[in-house]
Amino acid sequence: MTVKPLRLIFSLITILLFGLAPINIDAQSTSRCDLICGKWMSSEKNLSVLVYKEGEQFKAKIIWFDDSDDKSRPMETRQDTDNPDPSLRNQKILGSSILRNLVYQPSSNSWENGLIYDAKHGRHWNSAACITPQGVLKVTGYWHFKFIGKTLTFTRV
Repeated sequence: MTVKPLRLIFSLITILLFGLAPINIDAQSTSRCDLICGKWMSSEKNLSVLVYKEGEQFKAKIIWFDDSDDKSRPMETRQDTDNPDPSLRNQKILGSSILRNLVYQPSSNSWENGLIYDAKHGRHWNSAACITPQGVLKVTGYWHFKFIGKTLTFTRV
């Protein structure tokens, strides 16, 4: 009879030490928040961006765009001539930062409170992003209200 209680105690200790290791919720949310990182191609196939994490914020930069509208000005030489800041009009579009300050919100599984730069018009907009269950990245640029913003869709490259 004394063998069974010892076996039971040993089994409980084994389960507690090895079988019921605590789940690290922060590790799970960290891996979910990093899902946005990587290379993405727009659904129009005219823009490719690299999303990366810097500190607790997510950023994106242009790594390719379709320059077929003006072959005399190849992608590598195009400058941000429409930038509202005259001192930045000589910066190249390729490699420029177009998204910053996105912060992951675990409760909604989305990235919020960002700023997106529209190089075509030289303006900054509020931004948010989410990844659909199908793996599509949706980035919304808006001014105060998301429901009247514009959403761009991207697929992972």
